[in-house]
This record gives sequence, structure tokens and C-alpha cells, in this order.
Amino acid sequence: MKDYEYSKEDEIGDTRMERPHLVILGAGASYAAFPNGDKNGKKLPLMNNLVEVVGLEEELKSYGVEFKGRNFEELYASIHKDQKYEDLVGVLEKKIYDYFDSMELPDEPTIYDFLVLGLREKDVIATFNWDPFLMQALRRNGFRITKNLPRAIFLHGNVAVGYSVKEEVKILGPKNGLGSNGETLKPTKILYPVSEKNYSNDEFISGMWKEVKQDLKNAFMVTIFGYGAPESDVEAIELLKNAWGNVEDRQFEEIEIIDIRDKDELEKVWDIFIHTHHYEVVDHFSKSQIFNHPRRSLEALWARIMDAKFTEGNPYGKLSSFDELDEFLKPILKKENE
Repeated sequence: MKDYEYSKEDEIGDTRMERPHLVILGAGASYAAFPNGDKNGKKLPLMNNLVEVVGLEEELKSYGVEFKGRNFEELYASIHKDQKYEDLVGVLEKKIYDYFDSMELPDEPTIYDFLVLGLREKDVIATFNWDPFLMQALRRNGFRITKNLPRAIFLHGNVAVGYSVKEEVKILGPKNGLGSNGETLKPTKILYPVSEKNYSNDEFISGMWKEVKQDLKNAFMVTIFGYGAPESDVEAIELLKNAWGNVEDRQFEEIEIIDIRDKDELEKVWDIFIHTHHYEVVDHFSKSQIFNHPRRSLEALWARIMDAKFTEGNPYGKLSSFDELDEFLKPILKKENE
């Protein structure tokens, strides 16, 4: 039997880290969670197949817009600025919004459930995705087992959230719900022409970016899950880079990349965030720090890289029901409550 210097019991009882673990989600995260579709088999659209998956072919054909082989963000940008496509743009925006809005999490635990339950309220999940899965996972787990869940930031808008802008932007609940001041929460916009993306112009988006920039400065670990850093989103990458700061000043922080792409390619993409050897690339969420050290990701990381201890870990394993998941979390949550 191995003599662990930092055992599973040590990990469960350790809640010392106060700095946040920041997770950045891209479309690849949702696709990894639901490669065969959502609860009802609805496929998750990506930018290279969104026209076909959502079913926009007829609308585009009727206006003589060529769409085959085109990235949808670029296509949208090209027609958005032309007044003759004004009606078409409105139809496309509604169909895309409605498609994502209709998507649902399956009834059994998913990667999104493991993700939100694997972090605490000091932690942050910032998503570029329009789909409702993160919000749905936060709501169903927060109502069921613990309110101590991470804060969510929606960097490109989201079909599941509503917001109020009385002073600072606040995510107060589902869109069209009522905020604490009785105000009806406004739905967010989700489509922006890539050539005109200016995150300071939209009241909701600017508030979200203000939050994530502060969280990046404070983060001890950043996990980048399925976000491809597309060339079309230059402003987003620049904002993230500036918030992270000079790599030479982040010699203790850790970067984790969850992605199926080639490791060398990913190292080049995210080199601006990586200090020497303080990074790891894994190809599946089950190999991540959160999955193997739920709710103690940073404590276990500190024990391993700063205290040079051999860590046993406390992985989720194969949990197929919420009853099993809740039973697994009981001793972890008990220690937090103590």
C-alpha cells in the first residue's frame, strides 16, 4: 500500500485556499459533454455546421447567400452590415436563439454537474457559450445539495440568463424572471458581428468582462476547457492576456488545458499564459484537476507543486446517478460546513 503524504482524508479536510480557480469554457466543453446531443437528442451546433444543425439553409438560399463551407460567425458578419439583409438577420437571430434556448441537460449527472459541484463559491466559471447548460447545472444542483457553488460569467451572452443594469450588471436569475427590485430581467444578446466586436459597447457584456478580468488577476489556477481562441475573437484574447499580465510575474500560478487538439498546437495558442513548466494538457475532463480533486482542486495542487507531496486524490469515479453523486459529496461538504 502506498504511503501518501497527502491522503484522500487530508484533501477532504483541507479548505485553506482562498484564491479562485477560474475555468474558461468554450464550445468544445459542451460538445465533449454531449457529443450525441442533449436530453432530447438535439445536436450542439458549432460555427462550422451551425447553418445545417439549426436549419437555416432555406432562409439563406432565399436571399441568395452562399453558406456552404463558411464559418457562421464570418457569414453573419458579412450580411449584418448590409441593409438589404436586415430582415434575414432578424430571422436568423431568432431561430438561433430559439434553438439554443430549447436545449436541456439530461436527467443523469453530466460533465456540467461534475464541473459546478467540483468548485466552490470562491471559484469562477467564465463561458463563451450560448447554450443553457451551465445555468441549468447551477440551478439544479444549487436547489438540491449545496448553495456553495461557483460564480458564473457569460462572456458572449447566454440564452438562459437575465440581467439588470441599475448600477452594475448583475446576473439575478433566468431571463424574464423578476429581479430583487421587481424589475423584469432582460434577455441577453448572443450574436455580434466578429468584425465589430467591442466588449465595451454592450452593457451586459462589458459588465461580464469587467468581472472576469479581475478574476483572472486573482486566480491561482486557470483551466481552459474546449475554448479554441479563434482568430475571429482577437479582442477577447487580448483582454484575457492583459488581465493575466506578464507571464514572468505568474511563476507560481498554473494553467490547465482540456482539449483534444495536438499538444504542441495548444502550447503555441496559450503560450502567452504559460510560465515555464507550470501547465498541463489533458484530453478529457476525467483527467482534470477538478474531476480528480473535486472542491479541493487548488489545495491538492498546492500540496503537489508547492509542498512537493505525493497526493492520493479523491476522484469522482463512475457516478451514474445524483444519489451516488450526493453520497460522494457528503463528507466533503461536511468538512466545509464545519
